[in-house]
Amino acid sequence: MRSAGTLPNRQSKRKIGKMAQREELAFWLFILPWLIGFIVFSAGPIIASMGISLTEYSILQPPTFIGLENYKQLFIDELFYKAVFNTIYYVGVSVPLGMTLAFLMAIALNQKLSGQTWFRTIFYLPSVVSGIAVALLWGWLLNPDFGLINYLLSLVGIQGPQWLYSTTWAMPSIILMSLWGVGGSMVVFLAGLQGIPEHLYEAAELDGAGEWGKFWNVTVPMISPVIFFNMIVTIIFAFQIFDQVYIMTSGKGGPANATLVYVLYLYRQGFEYFKMGYA
Repeated sequence: MRSAGTLPNRQSKRKIGKMAQREELAFWLFILPWLIGFIVFSAGPIIASMGISLTEYSILQPPTFIGLENYKQLFIDELFYKAVFNTIYYVGVSVPLGMTLAFLMAIALNQKLSGQTWFRTIFYLPSVVSGIAVALLWGWLLNPDFGLINYLLSLVGIQGPQWLYSTTWAMPSIILMSLWGVGGSMVVFLAGLQGIPEHLYEAAELDGAGEWGKFWNVTVPMISPVIFFNMIVTIIFAFQIFDQVYIMTSGKGGPANATLVYVLYLYRQGFEYFKMGYA
């Protein structure tokens, strides 16, 4: 004989099943806009690009299938390797410098000082300026003849370099300019620092930890997810650098391809040489 509780148990399981179905439906409805956007604007173009890469396509004429010829050309293209090297060079130097500067600025602006809000606004504002405007501004600042930076260096008896006109200093010039926009990362670091509970610092102080001990044993572990997030976002944006190099080098990536990054090389192949399949 079945127990009296069997029927209610079945009913409760049926209710849970319906709730799970409703939650699953709600999940798909909420994720649907992102899913459509991903398919249309990300997955679709990726698949289309893979197809175009197997063709000879000048934009003006219909594409012609050529198989793996573009990939064969890629591996013997010296400028491709130069562009990859320049991009890795830029990312490898600008990301650690930018993150370190942003972190130090966030720590400084996290102190309880008068005018704190104004300082935070001043340091953040440069990061919202248009990339093209920043590139034009730094192009003037780094001009070896009348630029402000070389003028200030001359006041202390230092002969300024040629900056963007030198194969040695061209990429460091782009990296120096990239530090202008660290305000966005600084704000994220600042939010993370303000989320650290004060009692953790008090406990570390009671254990005899000094300023460095509190920083290394409390601040860094508590803010490590923020550091990881900022690192990933900064690396992604660094690999996508294009506007600044294009404007500051007149679209050539010079001098002598010293600032030719891979996005600029892709643009030149596709929209200057009309080799869209190779691009």
